[in-house]
Amino acid sequence: MKLHNSITDMPGIEVGHAQNEEALTGCTVILCREGAAAGVDVRGGAPGTRETDLLNPVNLVQSIHAVLLAGGSAFGLDAASGVMRYLEEQQVGFRTLHANVPIVPAAILYDLDLGRSDVRPDAGMGYQACLNASNGETAEGVVGAGTGASVGKILGQEQAMKSGVGGASIHIGEGVVVGALVVVNALGDVRDPQTGEWVAGVRGGKTTLELMRSNAFSFSARANTVIGVVAVNADFSKTEMTRVAQMAHDGLARAIHPAHTQFDGDTIFALATGGKKVDLSTVGAYAAEAVALAIVRAARMSASAGGLPGLRKQ
Repeated sequence: MKLHNSITDMPGIEVGHAQNEEALTGCTVILCREGAAAGVDVRGGAPGTRETDLLNPVNLVQSIHAVLLAGGSAFGLDAASGVMRYLEEQQVGFRTLHANVPIVPAAILYDLDLGRSDVRPDAGMGYQACLNASNGETAEGVVGAGTGASVGKILGQEQAMKSGVGGASIHIGEGVVVGALVVVNALGDVRDPQTGEWVAGVRGGKTTLELMRSNAFSFSARANTVIGVVAVNADFSKTEMTRVAQMAHDGLARAIHPAHTQFDGDTIFALATGGKKVDLSTVGAYAAEAVALAIVRAARMSASAGGLPGLRKQ
C-alpha cells in the first residue's frame, strides 16, 4: 500500500478540495461514506460550527458521513449543503422512513480579510469538493479551506504570513493508522515542537506572545481559527472519540503559540472508521502528535499569496 503521509492513509477516508483562487477562499471535505463514529472538541473562543450538538455522546445519531471545513466565516457553513446533496445522490446517510439524511458536521474559519470578502464557499463549492475527493495523495498548502488562511495576525495582515492546509499520518503498529488534516488560520505563531524552530508567524522581530504584552491587537487579530480532523481505523464509540478530540488539541497547543485564545475558533473533529482494536489513550496521544505535525506542514507547504509571504517555493 502506497503511503501519503495523509489522513487518507487509512481505509474509508477521502479528501477533496475546492477553491476560488482569485477570491482566496475555499473548502475541504473529509468523506467517510461508510460512516464513522465521531466526537468534537471546541476550544477557541470564537467558533463557527454546524451539527456539532449531535456529536454529543448522549444524542441519537451514532455515525457521520463527512466533515466540511471552509473559509468564508459563517457564510461558509452553506458549503455543507452541497456535501449533503452529493451524499444524498450517492444514497449515503442516516436512514429515516422518508430519506437518507447525510450527517455532515462543519467548521469555518475567517478569511474575509484576504482576497475578496464578497465571495465565499457555497453549496456549489462544497459539491465540487466532493467530486474532487479521493483516497490518494492530499494537496497541502494554499488549497481548499486553507486558500485564505494566514498566521501571526496580531499586528494585522500587513505583518502576517501565509498558511494553509497540512496533513500527517502516523502508523502505530498492527495496521493502525492515526491521521490528521488541519487548516491553520491562527492568531499566534507556528513553532515546530520537534526542533523548537519558529516556522511562521508575525513579522517584525517579536513573537505574538511578546507583542501581547502591549495589548496591540489590530482588527485582523480578531479573525482567526484552527480547524481540523483526526481519524483512526479502529473501533471506538462517540464517547471515546470525544476524548480523542480533546487529546488532539494538545498538538495544537504544542505547535501554535498562543493557542485557544478568545479570538480563535479552534475546533477539532475525531473520526473512528472501525476495523482495529487499540488502546484509546494511545490513539489520543498519537492524534496530538499528528495534529502538531500537520500544523507545521500547513505553514511549510504554503506559498506566497494575497500579498503575504509563504515558505513554499513556487
